[in-house]
Amino acid sequence: MKAIGMKAIGLTEFGGPDVLRVLELPVPEAGPGEIRIRVHAATVNPVDTMVRRGIAFVSDAEPPYVPGMDAAGVVEQIGEGVDTDLAVGDHVMAVVVVSGTRGAYAEHLVVPAESVVRVPAGATDIEAATLPMNGLTAHMALDLLELPAGATVAVTGAAGAVGGYAVQLAKADGLRVIADARSCPRRRSSAGRHGSSVRRRTRWSSRNRRGCARR
Repeated sequence: MKAIGMKAIGLTEFGGPDVLRVLELPVPEAGPGEIRIRVHAATVNPVDTMVRRGIAFVSDAEPPYVPGMDAAGVVEQIGEGVDTDLAVGDHVMAVVVVSGTRGAYAEHLVVPAESVVRVPAGATDIEAATLPMNGLTAHMALDLLELPAGATVAVTGAAGAVGGYAVQLAKADGLRVIADARSCPRRRSSAGRHGSSVRRRTRWSSRNRRGCARR
C-alpha cells in the first residue's frame, strides 16, 4: 500500500525549542537521480538549532522547515536514472543538505543518490545516523591539510563527535595525533582509546567542573 502522508518534526516559525512540533506532510517521491529512504533514526546536531532559529539552511524556501542532517534507514524508492548497486530494502545512511521540508526529522526522506551509502556491517541505525555529517566533516578537514604519513596533527575537542572521528581517521592515515580533551576521566579515555596522545585542559571554571562531574 502506497503511503500518502508522513509525520515529521519541524517548524513553521523560527525560535526556541518550543517552536518544534509534529507536522503532517505528504510523502516525497524520488525524482531522477534521487533515492527515498524510510528513516529509522536521525541525529540531532548543533547545526539543527541554527535551522530552528532561521540562520542556516533555510534559503528562500517557504515554511514549514524540517531540520536534520543525518539519517539511517532502508532504501524505499530509487529514482529514474540512478546508477547504483543499492536496492530497495538495503540498510543505508545519508547526509542531508536541509532545504524546506527536506530534513532528516521525518519518516521518509529524499536525497541525491550520491548522498546515500550502505551502513557499515554490524552498526545499528542509531549508530549509523551519527556518522555521515560528523564523519565527513572530519574527513574533509584532514584531506584539506594534505599531511603525509608520519606527520603530527593536533585535534581539539577530541572527545566530541567531529573530534572523535578526526582522531580515528588521522590514525588510520598514519598520522601522529595529539588530542585536546576535557580533563574529566571519561572524556580523556574516550579520546585516548583511539590511540592519541591526550593533553588535559587545566584552566576550568567551576561551572565546567560541575558539568563534568554530572556526566
